Amino acid sequence: MDDESWALSPNTRKPLPELIEDKIRSLIRSGKFQAGDRLPTEPELAQRMAVARSSLRTALQRLQLQGVVEVMRGRGWYVRSTDVSEHDEPLVFDRRVSDADLLEVRIALETTAASLAATRATEGELDDIAKLAKLHQSASIDDKDELLQTDEDFHAAVVRASHNELLDQLYRSLVPQLRGYRRNSYSSSEVHVRSANDHNQVTWFLKRRDEGGARAAMATHLLGLYTDLITQTGTPTGRRATLTTYALEDEPRWQQP
Repeated sequence: MDDESWALSPNTRKPLPELIEDKIRSLIRSGKFQAGDRLPTEPELAQRMAVARSSLRTALQRLQLQGVVEVMRGRGWYVRSTDVSEHDEPLVFDRRVSDADLLEVRIALETTAASLAATRATEGELDDIAKLAKLHQSASIDDKDELLQTDEDFHAAVVRASHNELLDQLYRSLVPQLRGYRRNSYSSSEVHVRSANDHNQVTWFLKRRDEGGARAAMATHLLGLYTDLITQTGTPTGRRATLTTYALEDEPRWQQP
């Protein structure tokens, strides 16, 4: 494919990542790439488009959140769907919505998704989730981008395994809003260890098809992040969510008589 076909639109009103996103969309729409095709490597894409890799990565992440492309760790970016017209922009929330509000909604969505995934996920999806948990665990503590990406890959895989398209769309709309805080939350090795252990716990319950256990493990995991956030922001005790907020009174099966 000649480099000319990768030239960006001269539209200067849009941010560069959006122009890159539009170009990749147009190439997929034109049939140059089919579902399952591997895109050129990030260095190759950046060179062909004459853009910085940071802008390219932002564009690819936007397309990933919309379900157009997906990343396979160690293998690169692949086209997930050629039906790009059906993928709307992620929702943009009111600026008055706090990170705590977003996290509370995320907990509600992901606990439901984890419970559904425990009964609906294929064996292949469960294997992929387990692999992603290991990738996050082995990520370098000094590379916040890798920590964030492996964390997002794990959570996105769990949500997809719920086989609920609306849950998936809502989740993908929430993720970008919290990315800045999430990246900065990896402030110590203890945070990473806790996150990795929680991922393994969620995976353990999913593989045992335990809906209650998967939901409780996901809620415990996300509430750890939530507690860190509200402690930093000084949220009043009466406004803080807890495990009981998410109706987790049913015990995991392995604890039941």
